[in-house]
Amino acid sequence: MPPIRDVAVIAFGQTDHRRTSDELSEVEMLMPVLHEVLYSTGLRTSDIDFTCSGSSDYLAGRAFSFTMALDGVGAWPPISESHVEMDGAWALYEAWTKLLTGEADTALVYAYGKSSPGSVRDVLTRQLDPYYVAPLWPDSVALAALQARALIDAGDTDEPALAGVAARSRASAAANSHAQLRSPVGQGDYLVRPLRTGDCPPVGDGAAAVILAAGERARELCGRPAWIRGIDHRIEAHSLGVRDLTDSPSTRLAAERAGAFERPVDTAELHAPFTSQEVVLRKALRLGDHVDVNPSGGALAANPVMVAGLVRIGEAAARVHRGASDRALAHATSGPCLQQNLVAVLEGDPR
Repeated sequence: MPPIRDVAVIAFGQTDHRRTSDELSEVEMLMPVLHEVLYSTGLRTSDIDFTCSGSSDYLAGRAFSFTMALDGVGAWPPISESHVEMDGAWALYEAWTKLLTGEADTALVYAYGKSSPGSVRDVLTRQLDPYYVAPLWPDSVALAALQARALIDAGDTDEPALAGVAARSRASAAANSHAQLRSPVGQGDYLVRPLRTGDCPPVGDGAAAVILAAGERARELCGRPAWIRGIDHRIEAHSLGVRDLTDSPSTRLAAERAGAFERPVDTAELHAPFTSQEVVLRKALRLGDHVDVNPSGGALAANPVMVAGLVRIGEAAARVHRGASDRALAHATSGPCLQQNLVAVLEGDPR
């Protein structure tokens, strides 16, 4: 069934993603982005009906760390607020649902992540099955290498093709002032075969925020709203041993439920932290050569954990806002080897 209300992304802001931000707290990193999206719409904090955030206590190393970030939002007088221990794309999903109910007309969604203080490869092992897999400590790069090897063995790609994905993504990032890697990067040495340094995302810190609005309120606040025509998320089996790592049926199903296959898209912002994962996603999403994939550079140019998925939605929306895209697809993932996948379809009003 179609949504009962039209909801759009009307503003998007992000930090300049950096390898480290030791001199800044999460609140100090987040506040300029919050001010940016509010200023661009003319809204004040008191005009926001609902606020939702995405972050991870495992990155911060302390419980309920997201409560500190509320200092940047302004939680007094009391606000309607929620939080997800996920990438900010899932916070956007919750906010979108809230607006569909009619309980809110505007929503602020933000996410932040500081990976620099520790080893993010080790931190992400805490997502794994705690009985059989996590005790073995396979890190995120090793698991991605298993997926890449499966793709190569199946004949779906090879190492030169993966190097081409990396080169194209980082060349696109040259025009993105917020990207962490903005110049050509060699493939470098193997981290875990068959993945080289160039096949893997940079470790860095960052934050992002978007504002959603419903119906005519969106048109009042934005010259060309990016209407969310569909959004859905699906989950693969937790056990890697029962999955075909060369395919992503959850992405395909999410895209189908979001209406991505009803008409062609001209832009796709894919949350593919590893080059091999773009191969899987392109196949699952049926993306042809006519689609501009990751014109922002994608997660290979900047991958702040808990933020990169929301950035994919924001980048797709920003292209709709400025008229560079009419119908865009945005994808976010979480978990090892594309375990959880969210797909959103955004459209601008006819020109």
